[in-house]
Amino acid sequence: MSRVSSAALSLAAHRRFSRLALAVAMAFAARTAAALPAETAELPPPQDTPYAGTLTLHVDASDTVQGIFRVHETIPVQAGALTLLYPQWIPGDHSPTGPISMLAGLKLSANGKPLAWKRDKYNVYAFHLDVPNDVAAIDAEFQYMSGRTDSEGFEITDRMMDMEWSKVSLYPAGYFSRGITVAPSVTLPRGWQLGSALETASQSGDTTMFKPVTFNNLVDSPIYAGQYFKRVDLTPGGDAPVHLDIVADEPKYLEMTPEQLTVHRALATQAIKLFGSHHYDHYDFLFSLSDQLGGNGTEHHQSSEDGMGADYFTAWSDAAPGRDLLAHEYTQSWNGKFRRPADLWTPNFNVPMGDSLLWVYEGQTQYWGFVLTARAGMWTSQQFRDALAVTAANYERNREGFQWRTLEDTTNDATVARRSSLPYRSWQMSEDYYSGGQMMWLEVDAKLRALSKDRKSLDDFARAFFGVDNGSYVTKTYTFDDVVAALDGVAKYDWASFLHARVSMLNPPLQNGLAASGWKLVYTDQESAYEKQYNSRPQSSRHLYNFAWSIGLTMNDKGEVNDVRWNGPAFKAGVSTGVAVMAVNGQAYSSEVLKSAIAAAKDSKAPIQLLLKYQGSFRTVPVDYHDGLKYPHLVRVDGTPDYLGEIIAPRK
Repeated sequence: MSRVSSAALSLAAHRRFSRLALAVAMAFAARTAAALPAETAELPPPQDTPYAGTLTLHVDASDTVQGIFRVHETIPVQAGALTLLYPQWIPGDHSPTGPISMLAGLKLSANGKPLAWKRDKYNVYAFHLDVPNDVAAIDAEFQYMSGRTDSEGFEITDRMMDMEWSKVSLYPAGYFSRGITVAPSVTLPRGWQLGSALETASQSGDTTMFKPVTFNNLVDSPIYAGQYFKRVDLTPGGDAPVHLDIVADEPKYLEMTPEQLTVHRALATQAIKLFGSHHYDHYDFLFSLSDQLGGNGTEHHQSSEDGMGADYFTAWSDAAPGRDLLAHEYTQSWNGKFRRPADLWTPNFNVPMGDSLLWVYEGQTQYWGFVLTARAGMWTSQQFRDALAVTAANYERNREGFQWRTLEDTTNDATVARRSSLPYRSWQMSEDYYSGGQMMWLEVDAKLRALSKDRKSLDDFARAFFGVDNGSYVTKTYTFDDVVAALDGVAKYDWASFLHARVSMLNPPLQNGLAASGWKLVYTDQESAYEKQYNSRPQSSRHLYNFAWSIGLTMNDKGEVNDVRWNGPAFKAGVSTGVAVMAVNGQAYSSEVLKSAIAAAKDSKAPIQLLLKYQGSFRTVPVDYHDGLKYPHLVRVDGTPDYLGEIIAPRK
């Protein structure tokens, strides 16, 4: 067929050609659409029926040099089509974060003979195979290639490891995960000890065999293990023991003072007093103290993955920031694991989760994390207020994004951004359901106290909502209406409208809780002792220099800008994230030089001159800012009830 230009066609011919082309395109599209299956069309939907037989799963985790976990599974099967799944939607991550790219070397076999498998065309987490007639079980072998970069910490070092079963297992599609029984085991490096919510069945050398559990409970029960290990009983004589299972870089970091032991035991006591129940037979804080292993913070029903710097105990007086981690994760045994939003519950780990109520799940957990840390004495009352002041300041001056999106919409961020760094966080927002939710629940607490003439509080909601069914391990889901009804049961009010105004509408009044609690936010030119600790610990993951409330910048210890406050002074001057501040007013950059320049500009009309390096080029930016240094603090409002003081008072 000769090639004819459109200019040579008559108008009628051109129209006929266009109609023909359109018809062909539509027909092709229709045929293509019919040929393309839905993403999960080939996957059998999960059914709530028991899976026949018990899977055995062994992980050789003894390779501390190359960081390779070697997996062997034996899976009972029946003849016919079978699909194996690698967990994708991981509870606590709130997004499809299963690291499928780290699975390698997959080999399937039966009776010593290899079996062919094929990955699903559209679902990379699914592997299809045909089981021959004479086969009752198949063997699966693969390696999990743990992260070998220190950008976010290692999963295994020469002294400790964090092993999550979701990363080292496959399971059959077509069943609820609670209907699949697994007998797990692990081989550790020689002499290592482990902590886990799993119960040991037997031990042979460096291999530990655990009692069989359902697959959902296996995934919910990670292992921390290490060369230097110590178990601390936080509830001596209690009917449901709580342990602090510590692995550390060196033996000296395992040691606790009597005062530190007291406040950690008080954390367990205060949580149980708050909720009036427990939903575990025993609970294990899996706690790594390391400058190498990743700093984790992930909730589980009977345990939690927790990680802080190696000097958590030895530098106690200088390390208040982040100390709320244990309280936050422990709270989630009640709020998030036992009680869970209905759209977050899924039958297995490859069905998408819904995150619409994370402002309850994580927002209230963030609230109780702060409160329980103070009630236990792990923070002083001043440290609690200083930490809250930093959070409150972000929602007064550093969240321009509420002009275009709601707090509820940020519950999508775990899936949208996968917790990656964002160039303009104050505008884009990033999982603000945590701290924004915390500020809202502070107002709810104050409102309950005011409505009841200080006879009721959010403690009563926590006990009635999360503390029900003492001893029960069965997940109990909830909806928005359930939250409203529970609040109404504490004190009658139009809670639906109250919550919608803060969760579903733009520019929510998240500052109201401070005034309602008898406090207000002010700014001075002096950092609080709490905030100074962010800057004094170079190895801390929280290490940054925060000028967000003045010039509108935060940066790391190298002067690299990691956030610019949207429409703040630096933003208006053209400063972008990713730049490195090389000099300030002609002086080589340091945090102290920038501080001095901001302070001096208060009495000057001259702009602050920043020499920036970006993409290999240098430029000088004048920032016209003259209001001085600003750091947040809380002060009492005279003549009002001090609900904040009541909130953090230890419960008797």
